[in-house]
Amino acid sequence: MKAIPVRPFRHSLALLAAAAASRLGAAGPEAPANTVAVEWDRTLLVSRTTPTLQVVVNPMLRAGSPIHDGAFAAVQALHASHVRYVPWFPYPKLVVPELDPPTAGATSWDFSLIDPMTRDFMEAAGGQPTVMNFSTIPAWLFRTERPVKYPADPDGLAWDYVQGAELRDPSCRELGEYFARLVGWYVDGGFTDENGRRHESGLHYDFPVWEVLNEVDFEHGTTAEDYARRYDAIVEAVRRVSPRTQFMGLGLGGPSDKGAMIEYFLDPSHHRPGIPLDYISYHFYATPAAAESPDTWQFTFFDQADRFLATARYIELIRKRLSPATKTDIDEVGAILPGDPGTLAGPPPSIPGRYWNAAGALFAYVYANLATMGIEVVGESQLVGYPSQFPSVTMIDWRNGRPNARYWVLKLLVDHFHPGDRLVATDVKGQRDVYALGAVTPAGRTLLLINMRNRTVEVGLPAGAAVAECVDEATGEDAPRRSRAVSQVLTLAPFAVAAVAWP
Repeated sequence: MKAIPVRPFRHSLALLAAAAASRLGAAGPEAPANTVAVEWDRTLLVSRTTPTLQVVVNPMLRAGSPIHDGAFAAVQALHASHVRYVPWFPYPKLVVPELDPPTAGATSWDFSLIDPMTRDFMEAAGGQPTVMNFSTIPAWLFRTERPVKYPADPDGLAWDYVQGAELRDPSCRELGEYFARLVGWYVDGGFTDENGRRHESGLHYDFPVWEVLNEVDFEHGTTAEDYARRYDAIVEAVRRVSPRTQFMGLGLGGPSDKGAMIEYFLDPSHHRPGIPLDYISYHFYATPAAAESPDTWQFTFFDQADRFLATARYIELIRKRLSPATKTDIDEVGAILPGDPGTLAGPPPSIPGRYWNAAGALFAYVYANLATMGIEVVGESQLVGYPSQFPSVTMIDWRNGRPNARYWVLKLLVDHFHPGDRLVATDVKGQRDVYALGAVTPAGRTLLLINMRNRTVEVGLPAGAAVAECVDEATGEDAPRRSRAVSQVLTLAPFAVAAVAWP
């Protein structure tokens, strides 16, 4: 055993006093474990990033649903740009207007169940630019062993509706004409069907962006070559009825291992002459293991987010090399708990209240990091989920129609951070339990703070903060809590997200 030297008692006291002074500083109290330093005059980049959300069609958005009014009122109150609207396959009657193949004598075109929700969405969007994606291809357009059945009940689930890999028309002309008629119904007052009959809608919406299909890496066994051909055919046909529309491609569900597909799509030589590549899109969901709790979510969510952000940086290198004018919309960001999508027959899932805060903090973290990369659009997923359709992804309580913490975090971002803001050099010193990003906005200097931990943390702030808005477990389904007296040490509850403003 090594001998320990004995120092004079007075010298030991002096060392202890010096150590205490270094911890306490001149003001006396101990410094917070997380201290934020912001260089307001050092601009990293001018933000191009719009925070927004996606609205996925399901029965809870139909008129008569107990949460219909609350859900669309929440969209309207956001005033968000580039909200993504996705009629998606589990409810075929609510998303596919031509469910049966045309014959020489008749067609099955029917928008009667689809139009009401689309009208409600367009009204809630309030004239802001939207991203429209009627993502489901009618099953009859594919070669299948037998006709694909769908429920007679509009609210009936059909998770097996997406079948087949090869189109019955390999030229993709039939596919393109289907989507041109669908878009024509909404932007051109109607369309002429396969038998030469005119169908009038009287609708003349503006569709600024049309996203071509969704998660093609998961549906119909789609190859890179398949998708490029289908994209080109749809774009070419839709442009004839909506010439001002821009187009978004890919919508990948699992981008981390789809580098070759992204390379193929972004290479203009793989497309017909004149086909635009205005946007690409892809998705991210954190997916904890079944046995995990908030104590492990605090690491799993943000570790998985960091891996996704590395993927995004890689995709950005591909995009800049092959098609630098193409923009990016990461239009599904969220978390999915084990057991989703669940079943209608089972009991409602048991989701702890703190989960909504953890998932909200995750979205804020992904948004902020993507903003520093210059990504144009980041969308939270999704407005309404409920038992049978990804309940843990919802932003609206399916029982009462009230927004949860995930919605209020998005509202905080939409209200305080915008394209055109100067994002400035920001650092967190100490334990780094908190993520911080400073921005100089038209309203003044603003700091985004995200507590990534399942415990309360104290954060040291630059002096002079005037107002703070915070979403945490205590705010629940209410709007962010607003405080006008902001201490230089701010206490953040577990998974809290705050915006702090300086005059």
